[in-house]
Amino acid sequence: MAIKTTKDSVDLGIVTSNGPAMFAFYRDVLGLPHQGDMKMPFGGTMHRMLAGTSVIKIVVPDKDPGHPPAPGGLAGGRGYRYYTISVSNLDEIVETAQRAGAKVAMPRTKVRPGVEIAMVEDPDGNWVELLEQS
Repeated sequence: MAIKTTKDSVDLGIVTSNGPAMFAFYRDVLGLPHQGDMKMPFGGTMHRMLAGTSVIKIVVPDKDPGHPPAPGGLAGGRGYRYYTISVSNLDEIVETAQRAGAKVAMPRTKVRPGVEIAMVEDPDGNWVELLEQS
């Protein structure tokens, strides 16, 4: 049986103990609109940011769960290592990230005809792929 989706995108939850910096990165550096906040049933707050029809959920528990993500992006470990946001202003976003002090893990790179990417790190070291198609 195939999955029957009810939305044309996937939402992402990022758990952090670094709430203010993560919120500022996604809202101010990447420029994602802040949709709102909600209290979590286990304690803490979820900040909801929009990326097209996807929701990036920055979850800040009341108690730090420990176990930070393995550093190093794609080569740093198994499992979810990055996610992609398709954009039309790749250079502008990368420049904004650099000015804000974010690490550019991969500069603008052509990966196939008509498709270029860059990867930036959020304050917790999670990689965000920015993809531009011409």
